[in-house]
Amino acid sequence: MTSADSRTFAVRHVQLARAAFAAIAAIMITFSPDHSALVGSAVFSGFAIATGLVLLLSVWLVYPAGRRWPAAALGGVTVVAGMASGLHPLRTVAGYFAIVITWALISGVIELIAGWRGLAGGRTRREIAPGVADARPAAPVGPRSESRDAAVVGAITALLGIALLFVQPAYALDYTIEEASATFTLTGITIGVGLFGGYAAIVAVYLGIAGFSPRPVEPDTAEDFTANAPASTEPTPQKDSA
Repeated sequence: MTSADSRTFAVRHVQLARAAFAAIAAIMITFSPDHSALVGSAVFSGFAIATGLVLLLSVWLVYPAGRRWPAAALGGVTVVAGMASGLHPLRTVAGYFAIVITWALISGVIELIAGWRGLAGGRTRREIAPGVADARPAAPVGPRSESRDAAVVGAITALLGIALLFVQPAYALDYTIEEASATFTLTGITIGVGLFGGYAAIVAVYLGIAGFSPRPVEPDTAEDFTANAPASTEPTPQKDSA
């Protein structure tokens, strides 16, 4: 079995790949004059399928046994959402909001829980006996920097779903720009697609910085607390000579 130290791919590679796909989605939405449900669903579909495949591949290429469930769950949910968004009958205003909101809430909660567990796991100690805590450092669930990044991205993703819940799909507001002598309409789907584009830009910047940031060395195994224990200074009892 391949050890964690000999793996070709690391967590930073997953983060950089996710950042790249998020950046592509943000650029496509930003520079597209059409923010319709068709365009928004197409961009989200490509983003979700590519991101989900990276996460699923990381289950075998990056994460060791015991730390694979977040990537597997996130990858599965994201690929399913991307495939659903790619279906032409679902590329409607209602379909866009339903798919993106469901994906954002589910995947955001999964990643947030995974990050929170990783941060909390380093502070908990197991019991070697009822009421007696192990004095050795607990084996980490994962590097704290990775857990922090997962918690932040999960919270941002969940906020995207919450924000979209407050957008009315049937909303329409006509406004006129006198300098351009033109009238435009701001619709609910325009706001919804724009929110996803803003989310993608934030995630791209954050994960890009996280991927290029140096990582502190984290201990993988618990340190033997008896190795450095001071020698006993109690005198050795002597037998009485006959």
